[in-house]
Amino acid sequence: MARALFRTFLILVLVLTLGAQRASAQTACPSFPCPSPPNSAPPSRDSNDKTVWYVVGGIAAAALGAFIAWRLFPDPERGLPPEPPSGDPPPVTPVNLPPPGGGAGAPGAGKSAPKVTTTSRKGFNLPPPGARFVANEVILDVPPNVSEAQLNAIAGRHAMTRMETQTFRLTGRRLFRWRIDGGTSVPDMIRSVSGENLVAGAQPNYLFPLAQAPLPQMNSDQYAPERLNLPEAHKLATGNRVLVAVIDSGIDASHEDLAGAVVQSFNAAAAATKDNGGSTTASTGEPHAHGTGMAGALTARRNVLGTAPRVGILAVRAFDPRTHSGEGTTFNIIKGIEWAADNGARIINMSFAGPADPRLADVLDRAARRGIVLIAAAGNAGPNSPPLFPAADKNVIAVTATDMEDRVYTGANRGNHIAVAAPGVDVLVPAPGGSFQFTTGTSVAAAHVSGVVALLLERNPKLTPAEVRRILTRTAKSIGPRDRTGAGLVNAYQAVANATGREAAAPKAAPKQAPASSGQR
Repeated sequence: MARALFRTFLILVLVLTLGAQRASAQTACPSFPCPSPPNSAPPSRDSNDKTVWYVVGGIAAAALGAFIAWRLFPDPERGLPPEPPSGDPPPVTPVNLPPPGGGAGAPGAGKSAPKVTTTSRKGFNLPPPGARFVANEVILDVPPNVSEAQLNAIAGRHAMTRMETQTFRLTGRRLFRWRIDGGTSVPDMIRSVSGENLVAGAQPNYLFPLAQAPLPQMNSDQYAPERLNLPEAHKLATGNRVLVAVIDSGIDASHEDLAGAVVQSFNAAAAATKDNGGSTTASTGEPHAHGTGMAGALTARRNVLGTAPRVGILAVRAFDPRTHSGEGTTFNIIKGIEWAADNGARIINMSFAGPADPRLADVLDRAARRGIVLIAAAGNAGPNSPPLFPAADKNVIAVTATDMEDRVYTGANRGNHIAVAAPGVDVLVPAPGGSFQFTTGTSVAAAHVSGVVALLLERNPKLTPAEVRRILTRTAKSIGPRDRTGAGLVNAYQAVANATGREAAAPKAAPKQAPASSGQR
């Protein structure tokens, strides 16, 4: 375009120049010097001036045209830098990155995906501003026909170590996770490996936050989470997908702190009738302060913080709430334990205490053989009481209570059967009707430990009841004589951090001695 315009201006100049020459030739003679014709005037000075101006004007027009063409129509072949055309964005490659702080349901979800700029080669994607990624890793896309020797050569040239390789069937790609050893930044490494013809693509190893609501903060009136080291433990586990049976009085499942916690209910204390098919039916019991409080200590998740806020509760009503403290019978408790075992309970919390009971002992033994962890309150009958059951049973983890200063609850039972201690004095828990209460006793201490065990089982579902006991006792903080506090105060974080397969290989602890007791089986 520029060249054509420039030629047009040159032609214009030639035309103007020739025209001037012809005008001059009409008054010139064929010989030199030219004789003047008769009665003719001498050559006019004006005609000579016009010729000069024609030539000057043509040159000026040509120069002006060349200048205009250079500014408006640059010629890249002549080394003139072209202006970027307006409205055309630089080349980009879209990636499916979530909006800041979210995934599905987050603000901006469903809108067009943000874009990242590429390097000089397609498939080599640089991180967009604000993206989070592993600081010393890149992911490379390498075709299957690249040999090990070639891969090693690439690693040597760029000071990288291959960490992981996997071929993904969905995409048919072979991806490598490489660690950057030489201190090169991730963007610079992507630019560097883009020069490798054997590498088909590269990108950061992005970090995606999960789309999960945060756990509630510890209530200012709570001390139990701090004493149990729960905030740190919840970074490792929250009891997700673990079923805990709470054999107690009625639970207020509509309480906002227990919303969604109760996954199944069974009313073993209701008057049962037999239908024509021989099966029993039972109605749902009314909520009670004790059952609601124990479930809250386990899994409160809104206004107060339970020890395992993501567990599922199997609510078993085996106690009659018509009395002040509630009472349960051997028959109802056994029914409740059997129902819990049949419905997948991994843990059974028993925040009650009474005499030795052979029938109950048989059921507990069978439940333990099935891998169910059994936890019970040591009892609130005082230091002079004989051991109470089911806590004193050899298959059960007995729990005593401590206050905010780690002092043992004065009303708690004593004995060598006590395994561990947990907060149980003036503990803030939910109450029926959407309210809250302070409760004291070994009952709530047992519920706290049941929640900690749920954290262990989420971390390592293969743990046996004996292994759970060893982990709890080995990681507990010693706070007093063993006949008062057992191995000490439970440390949820240390327990969960040690919930690995190595515990299964540890030497087994000596069997718990059966305590002497009148009425002991």
